[in-house]
Amino acid sequence: MNQKPQTPLLDKVRIPADLRALPERDLPQLAAELRAELVDVVSQTGGHLGAGLGVVELTVALHYVFDTPADRVIWDVGHQAYPHKILTGRRDRMRTLRQEGGLSGFTRRAESEYDPFGAAHSSTSISAGLGMAVARDLSGGKNNVIAVIGDGALSAGMAYEAMNNAGALDARLIVILNDNDMSIAPPTGAMSHYLARLASGRTYQGFRDIGKKLTSYLGKRVDRAITRAVEHARGYVTGGTLFEEMGFYHIGPIDGHSLEHLVPVLKNVRDHARGPVLIHVVTQKGKGYAPAEAAADKYHGVNKFDVITGAQAKAPANAPSYTRVFAESLIREAEKDERVVAVTAAMPSGTGLDLFGEAFPKRTFDVGIAEQHAVTFAAGLATEGYKPFAAIYSTFLQRAYDQVVHDVALQGLPVRFAIDRAGFVGADGATHCGAFDTAYLASLPGFVVMAASDEAELKHMVRTAADYDEGPISFRYPRGNGVGVDMPERGSRLEIGKGRILREGTKVALLSFGTRLADCLLAAEELGAAGLSTTVADARFAKPLDEDLVRRLARSHEILLTVEEGSVGGFASQVLHFLAHDGLLESGLKVRPLVLPDVFTDHAKPEKMYATAGLDAAGIVHAVFAALGHGAATQRA
Repeated sequence: MNQKPQTPLLDKVRIPADLRALPERDLPQLAAELRAELVDVVSQTGGHLGAGLGVVELTVALHYVFDTPADRVIWDVGHQAYPHKILTGRRDRMRTLRQEGGLSGFTRRAESEYDPFGAAHSSTSISAGLGMAVARDLSGGKNNVIAVIGDGALSAGMAYEAMNNAGALDARLIVILNDNDMSIAPPTGAMSHYLARLASGRTYQGFRDIGKKLTSYLGKRVDRAITRAVEHARGYVTGGTLFEEMGFYHIGPIDGHSLEHLVPVLKNVRDHARGPVLIHVVTQKGKGYAPAEAAADKYHGVNKFDVITGAQAKAPANAPSYTRVFAESLIREAEKDERVVAVTAAMPSGTGLDLFGEAFPKRTFDVGIAEQHAVTFAAGLATEGYKPFAAIYSTFLQRAYDQVVHDVALQGLPVRFAIDRAGFVGADGATHCGAFDTAYLASLPGFVVMAASDEAELKHMVRTAADYDEGPISFRYPRGNGVGVDMPERGSRLEIGKGRILREGTKVALLSFGTRLADCLLAAEELGAAGLSTTVADARFAKPLDEDLVRRLARSHEILLTVEEGSVGGFASQVLHFLAHDGLLESGLKVRPLVLPDVFTDHAKPEKMYATAGLDAAGIVHAVFAALGHGAATQRA
């Protein structure tokens, strides 16, 4: 059993004001205690670990130097923020992390005044921070706005769009680049620290401003030339020419684990910065916990684990995960067709494309956290006869919707969209719940939209997508493991727009789209026991809809329930549209669409989420009885 760490200093800190009352010499010990507390918390709850371990000193320094919450600190992406939560009045609730009724795994405005902006998808902090900074200036305020962007988030175009705008507006904004992969430049020891302190101080900035005033008398063209020459020269010494070109004053790189380095630089910037400033901080993901340092990727997000050994709790061996089934199926198709290529947006392991990449490294493309680019890049591949599979989480694909519409659908390009994390995602909550992809894709002309009801169907859909060259096609599948069905060696090609019937009945028809099929079959058993003869069908396609199947079910049953793990406007909308135009709603048919609730659903255990939404077997049975009226359970078909 893990022994709770001793944290005498941390015990004195309930909110950042308590932290600021400590002498600066105590900060390293506080950071060590904070790191130990973080490891202990996540070992009990699971969650994101490596990124938080990497920003412990930075978190301490930020709350020590800046007057939070009056000064706004925006964490991007939100899974860096566990240490921040511990220091901002939430330590006593940290062991409820990602559990029903507990703390979110990301920053959340409704949770704390210390969370000025919610973040779970990346690369939003600079845009949001700039908006806050401009609002402050419009209101005549004096507070600081600090955006902490890291863990790969600077690979997204949105961050550069925001920086370009910030440089033009010249608003007082502090951006901290948490470079935890040394992907831009490593620190260079004492000289780097010396230059960072020198460049962030009053004297250097004063000379810089005087120089700008002097050169302004020489005319705009000469002024611009001299200013750029000076900044380029400084860039050769201190780095950061790119950021300087975008209008940011660049400082660093500096050691993000040295409070001796961080605190004076942050104080200098707090006291003397006038326009946009970027501080380049280099950290190590997983810092201070040996297992996480040794395998940063495996300890990015973790299950519960043993603190001493680092061994993570394993899910019980059952059916394979949908993600793995997708990856292995795609490998099989790529073996048959050299035109099959795969695209991911910084989620190779999350989408299973790490396995595909091992088999076909030259045909695998990780474009970074850049979903918009990923989609249009895939579209470009499709124009040249390749068969791109863009494997992107449902909620991440939302970020590229214009590209899906304009660059893929409008041109009828055969891009294959493999949509992972479709539906409820348990502990990751509303920000990652894949509720909307069916609705936002099925509304597009010429799009084929599929949903796998089990792991064997997923194999069939990978094969179908690989063989389909008529236009864009998508297939969705959930997080987690399959249901344990037998699987073929290779998927079979499905007839486009055709569903299947798994159980025949006469009174109630359950038409499922996606992985609620298993619960539909369970519900049918219960309904049958109550004397309600029930048909169960798997639609497979939301678009094109199997109109013959829907017409048959509508004409031969008293009740038709559509069941899907998606939002209003999705599969049920397609069915109701067809029924209305085909005149089938005028025959007395009782139609009941079962969809996800019209809310953003908080984190909980999946089984509880399905029960609350009425999408488990009991909920389906209840919906049938409600449609029939009171006493329906005693009726006989």
